[in-house]
Amino acid sequence: MKIVADENIPLINECFGSMGEIIRLPGRAITSGDVKQADALLVRSVTRVDEALVAGSSLKFVGTATAGVDHIDQSALADRGIGFVSAPGCNATAVSEYVLCALDILAERYRFNLEQRTFGIVGKGQVGSRLMRTLQGLGYRVLVNDPLCERVEGVEFVELDQLIQCCDVLSLHTPLTTDGPFPTHHLINDQRIKAMKPGTVLVSAGRGAVVDNDALRNCLKQGQDLKVVMDVWEHEPSVDHELLGLVDLASPHIAGYSLDGKVTGTEMIYKAFCQYFGLPARVRTAAITPMAPLRMISFTENSTVASAASTALRAIYDIRRDDAWMRRLPELEKEAARLEFDRMRKSYPVRRELSTLKVRLKHCGEEMAGYLAALGLVVVMD
Repeated sequence: MKIVADENIPLINECFGSMGEIIRLPGRAITSGDVKQADALLVRSVTRVDEALVAGSSLKFVGTATAGVDHIDQSALADRGIGFVSAPGCNATAVSEYVLCALDILAERYRFNLEQRTFGIVGKGQVGSRLMRTLQGLGYRVLVNDPLCERVEGVEFVELDQLIQCCDVLSLHTPLTTDGPFPTHHLINDQRIKAMKPGTVLVSAGRGAVVDNDALRNCLKQGQDLKVVMDVWEHEPSVDHELLGLVDLASPHIAGYSLDGKVTGTEMIYKAFCQYFGLPARVRTAAITPMAPLRMISFTENSTVASAASTALRAIYDIRRDDAWMRRLPELEKEAARLEFDRMRKSYPVRRELSTLKVRLKHCGEEMAGYLAALGLVVVMD
């Protein structure tokens, strides 16, 4: 069996090495020629899998180790009888933690209290639901907009325009769609950006074209009071350098790039691959995932809840490192900047999730323990 795989999929050799020959390639560079004689194609989000790629190939199976599937033409695969699987929810925790880490930095920078803010989540899928549960567990008020979601008890669903008017923090987690009853392309357009309250924090960590980047740039240039966190961009790997200079925090589409999330994605497509081809799934990724470099931190009764939470978040992930990398892009020529954007993703440092960090509390109160546990940390009381 011949398997073509994005070289950025972790543990690919460990999981699929016994299945046949593995050809590892840069995801954005995979061509129809590469997959012509392949039995399976394993990708991440940068490979466009469409009729042009799969026509004339011997592919029997395509798997994307990502939650998003807008880079996959599923109809083209179905028409050719090619099996397909994605990894829904694999990076939900990582993206949720990305949002929390960004908000922690902005709260310190602009001296506002997150407890006094109303949070709006657009898109209650795997990521939106995870973020909603965490924010509610921290005691924050959360409003949700998702016309495709069934209304459930305990969740405040509101229309998008109402959400924008009510919320101080707006976090976007929809797929990118251009048709159907609820298209999301440029869902956040000029009119909706201008309707945001002064001081609103806008976090775009879903799909780049959900936000009209031109409209956002123009509103910020005109002095609109918004605090903006941008992880995804229209026309990636090209980035609007002027917009980059106007946002508060920027990163190269890595919100979901925790090692734990990536490994979960690999495991999900591995199990689906085995089931599709009738093979035994013998690999257990938990046994081969590297140990986290930071295993434990401690706080005493002299720590405040806010300082302990901030320290723990930044110990796991400090978004300012990624922001500093992004600020170098405007210094490069256009094509060099495109290549650097992809290079940052390809060589992204190992980032772990909060659940890999144990927090020991010495003579600390239940309030701190509850708050840190709600963030997703493993809490031990002394």
